[in-house]
Amino acid sequence: MVHRPISGRGALAPGVTRRSVLSAVVLGAAGTLAAGPWRGAGAAEAWPTKPVRIIVPFAPGGGADGSARVLAEVLAPQLGQAVIVENKPGAGSAIGVAAALQSRDGHTLLMGSNSMVINPALNPKLTYDVARDFDAIGMVSQQPLVLVVPAESKAMTVADLVAQAKAQPGKLSAGNSGTGTLAHLTAELFAQETGTSLVSVPYKGESALMPDLISGLVSMGFLNLPSVIVHIRSGRLRALAVSSAQPVAELQNVPTFRSLKLQSLEVEGWATLVAPRGSIPPEGLARLEKLLAAALQSDAVKKRFTALSLEPFTSGREATARYLKAEGSRWSEVVKSRGIQLEN
Repeated sequence: MVHRPISGRGALAPGVTRRSVLSAVVLGAAGTLAAGPWRGAGAAEAWPTKPVRIIVPFAPGGGADGSARVLAEVLAPQLGQAVIVENKPGAGSAIGVAAALQSRDGHTLLMGSNSMVINPALNPKLTYDVARDFDAIGMVSQQPLVLVVPAESKAMTVADLVAQAKAQPGKLSAGNSGTGTLAHLTAELFAQETGTSLVSVPYKGESALMPDLISGLVSMGFLNLPSVIVHIRSGRLRALAVSSAQPVAELQNVPTFRSLKLQSLEVEGWATLVAPRGSIPPEGLARLEKLLAAALQSDAVKKRFTALSLEPFTSGREATARYLKAEGSRWSEVVKSRGIQLEN
């Protein structure tokens, strides 16, 4: 467990770290994108001609994985082919992204998330560019982060927490699921916007963080709603704010950061469906875009997403491409301004 300072009064000193991998693999995969295997008479019209694979760059469970499994069931009969979800976790999603970029079979998709646009800013050896190397198909789902504190914390509101942090600079700790994750960067934004100094405590995932957060060993954390809702309901954690623009149905009495005049902390964990650039014919991409939009608007998918604490995020190909570019710029700026770095 490594403790790193998060200060609102200046950038982090270089050395906030997590070991990165797959630099050469991603470099090669992104730099040698070839013409798609679908080239040829009649191939485009027939797509797909074999089972479709959705790579999820995380372990089973979580928003991206849940989204992929729901869509796989819905899309398979529509496409007339099996849709297989394949988990390739590791290196903050870099392993799964690399696997997708290497695949040129014309039937591989990637269920990407925030990390796919954050990682290149954290590690210059990851030279893929989302806009250049992937074809956007559509956004899929989103879920807010929840700022939580242990039940024994004296902070009953965000204002209380800020007051405590200012009274004890560098004493309060913010747990997260790893350096450079959305939870970590959101805590950095919180420190920056509130002028506070916190200590970053990265863990290997939210499940590893949870016991220390509940016990009070860690002062606070920005966690995904599905991970914390059961602990909030049981009274083991207290929710102080949600990062979504609108109140969350499960936490109607918990304010949004927008309502607290902290609009910069409007953050959504999201999942998006993309394909390696040029690997799927235009007709196939258009078909996927249409089927995805219809699925996300169906009552069946909405019901299953609700059970996973996910919200459908419908967006066409062009709008999705713009959104991913904007998200990449946003988090690159945070990484740069806060001086966050990874070890080689």
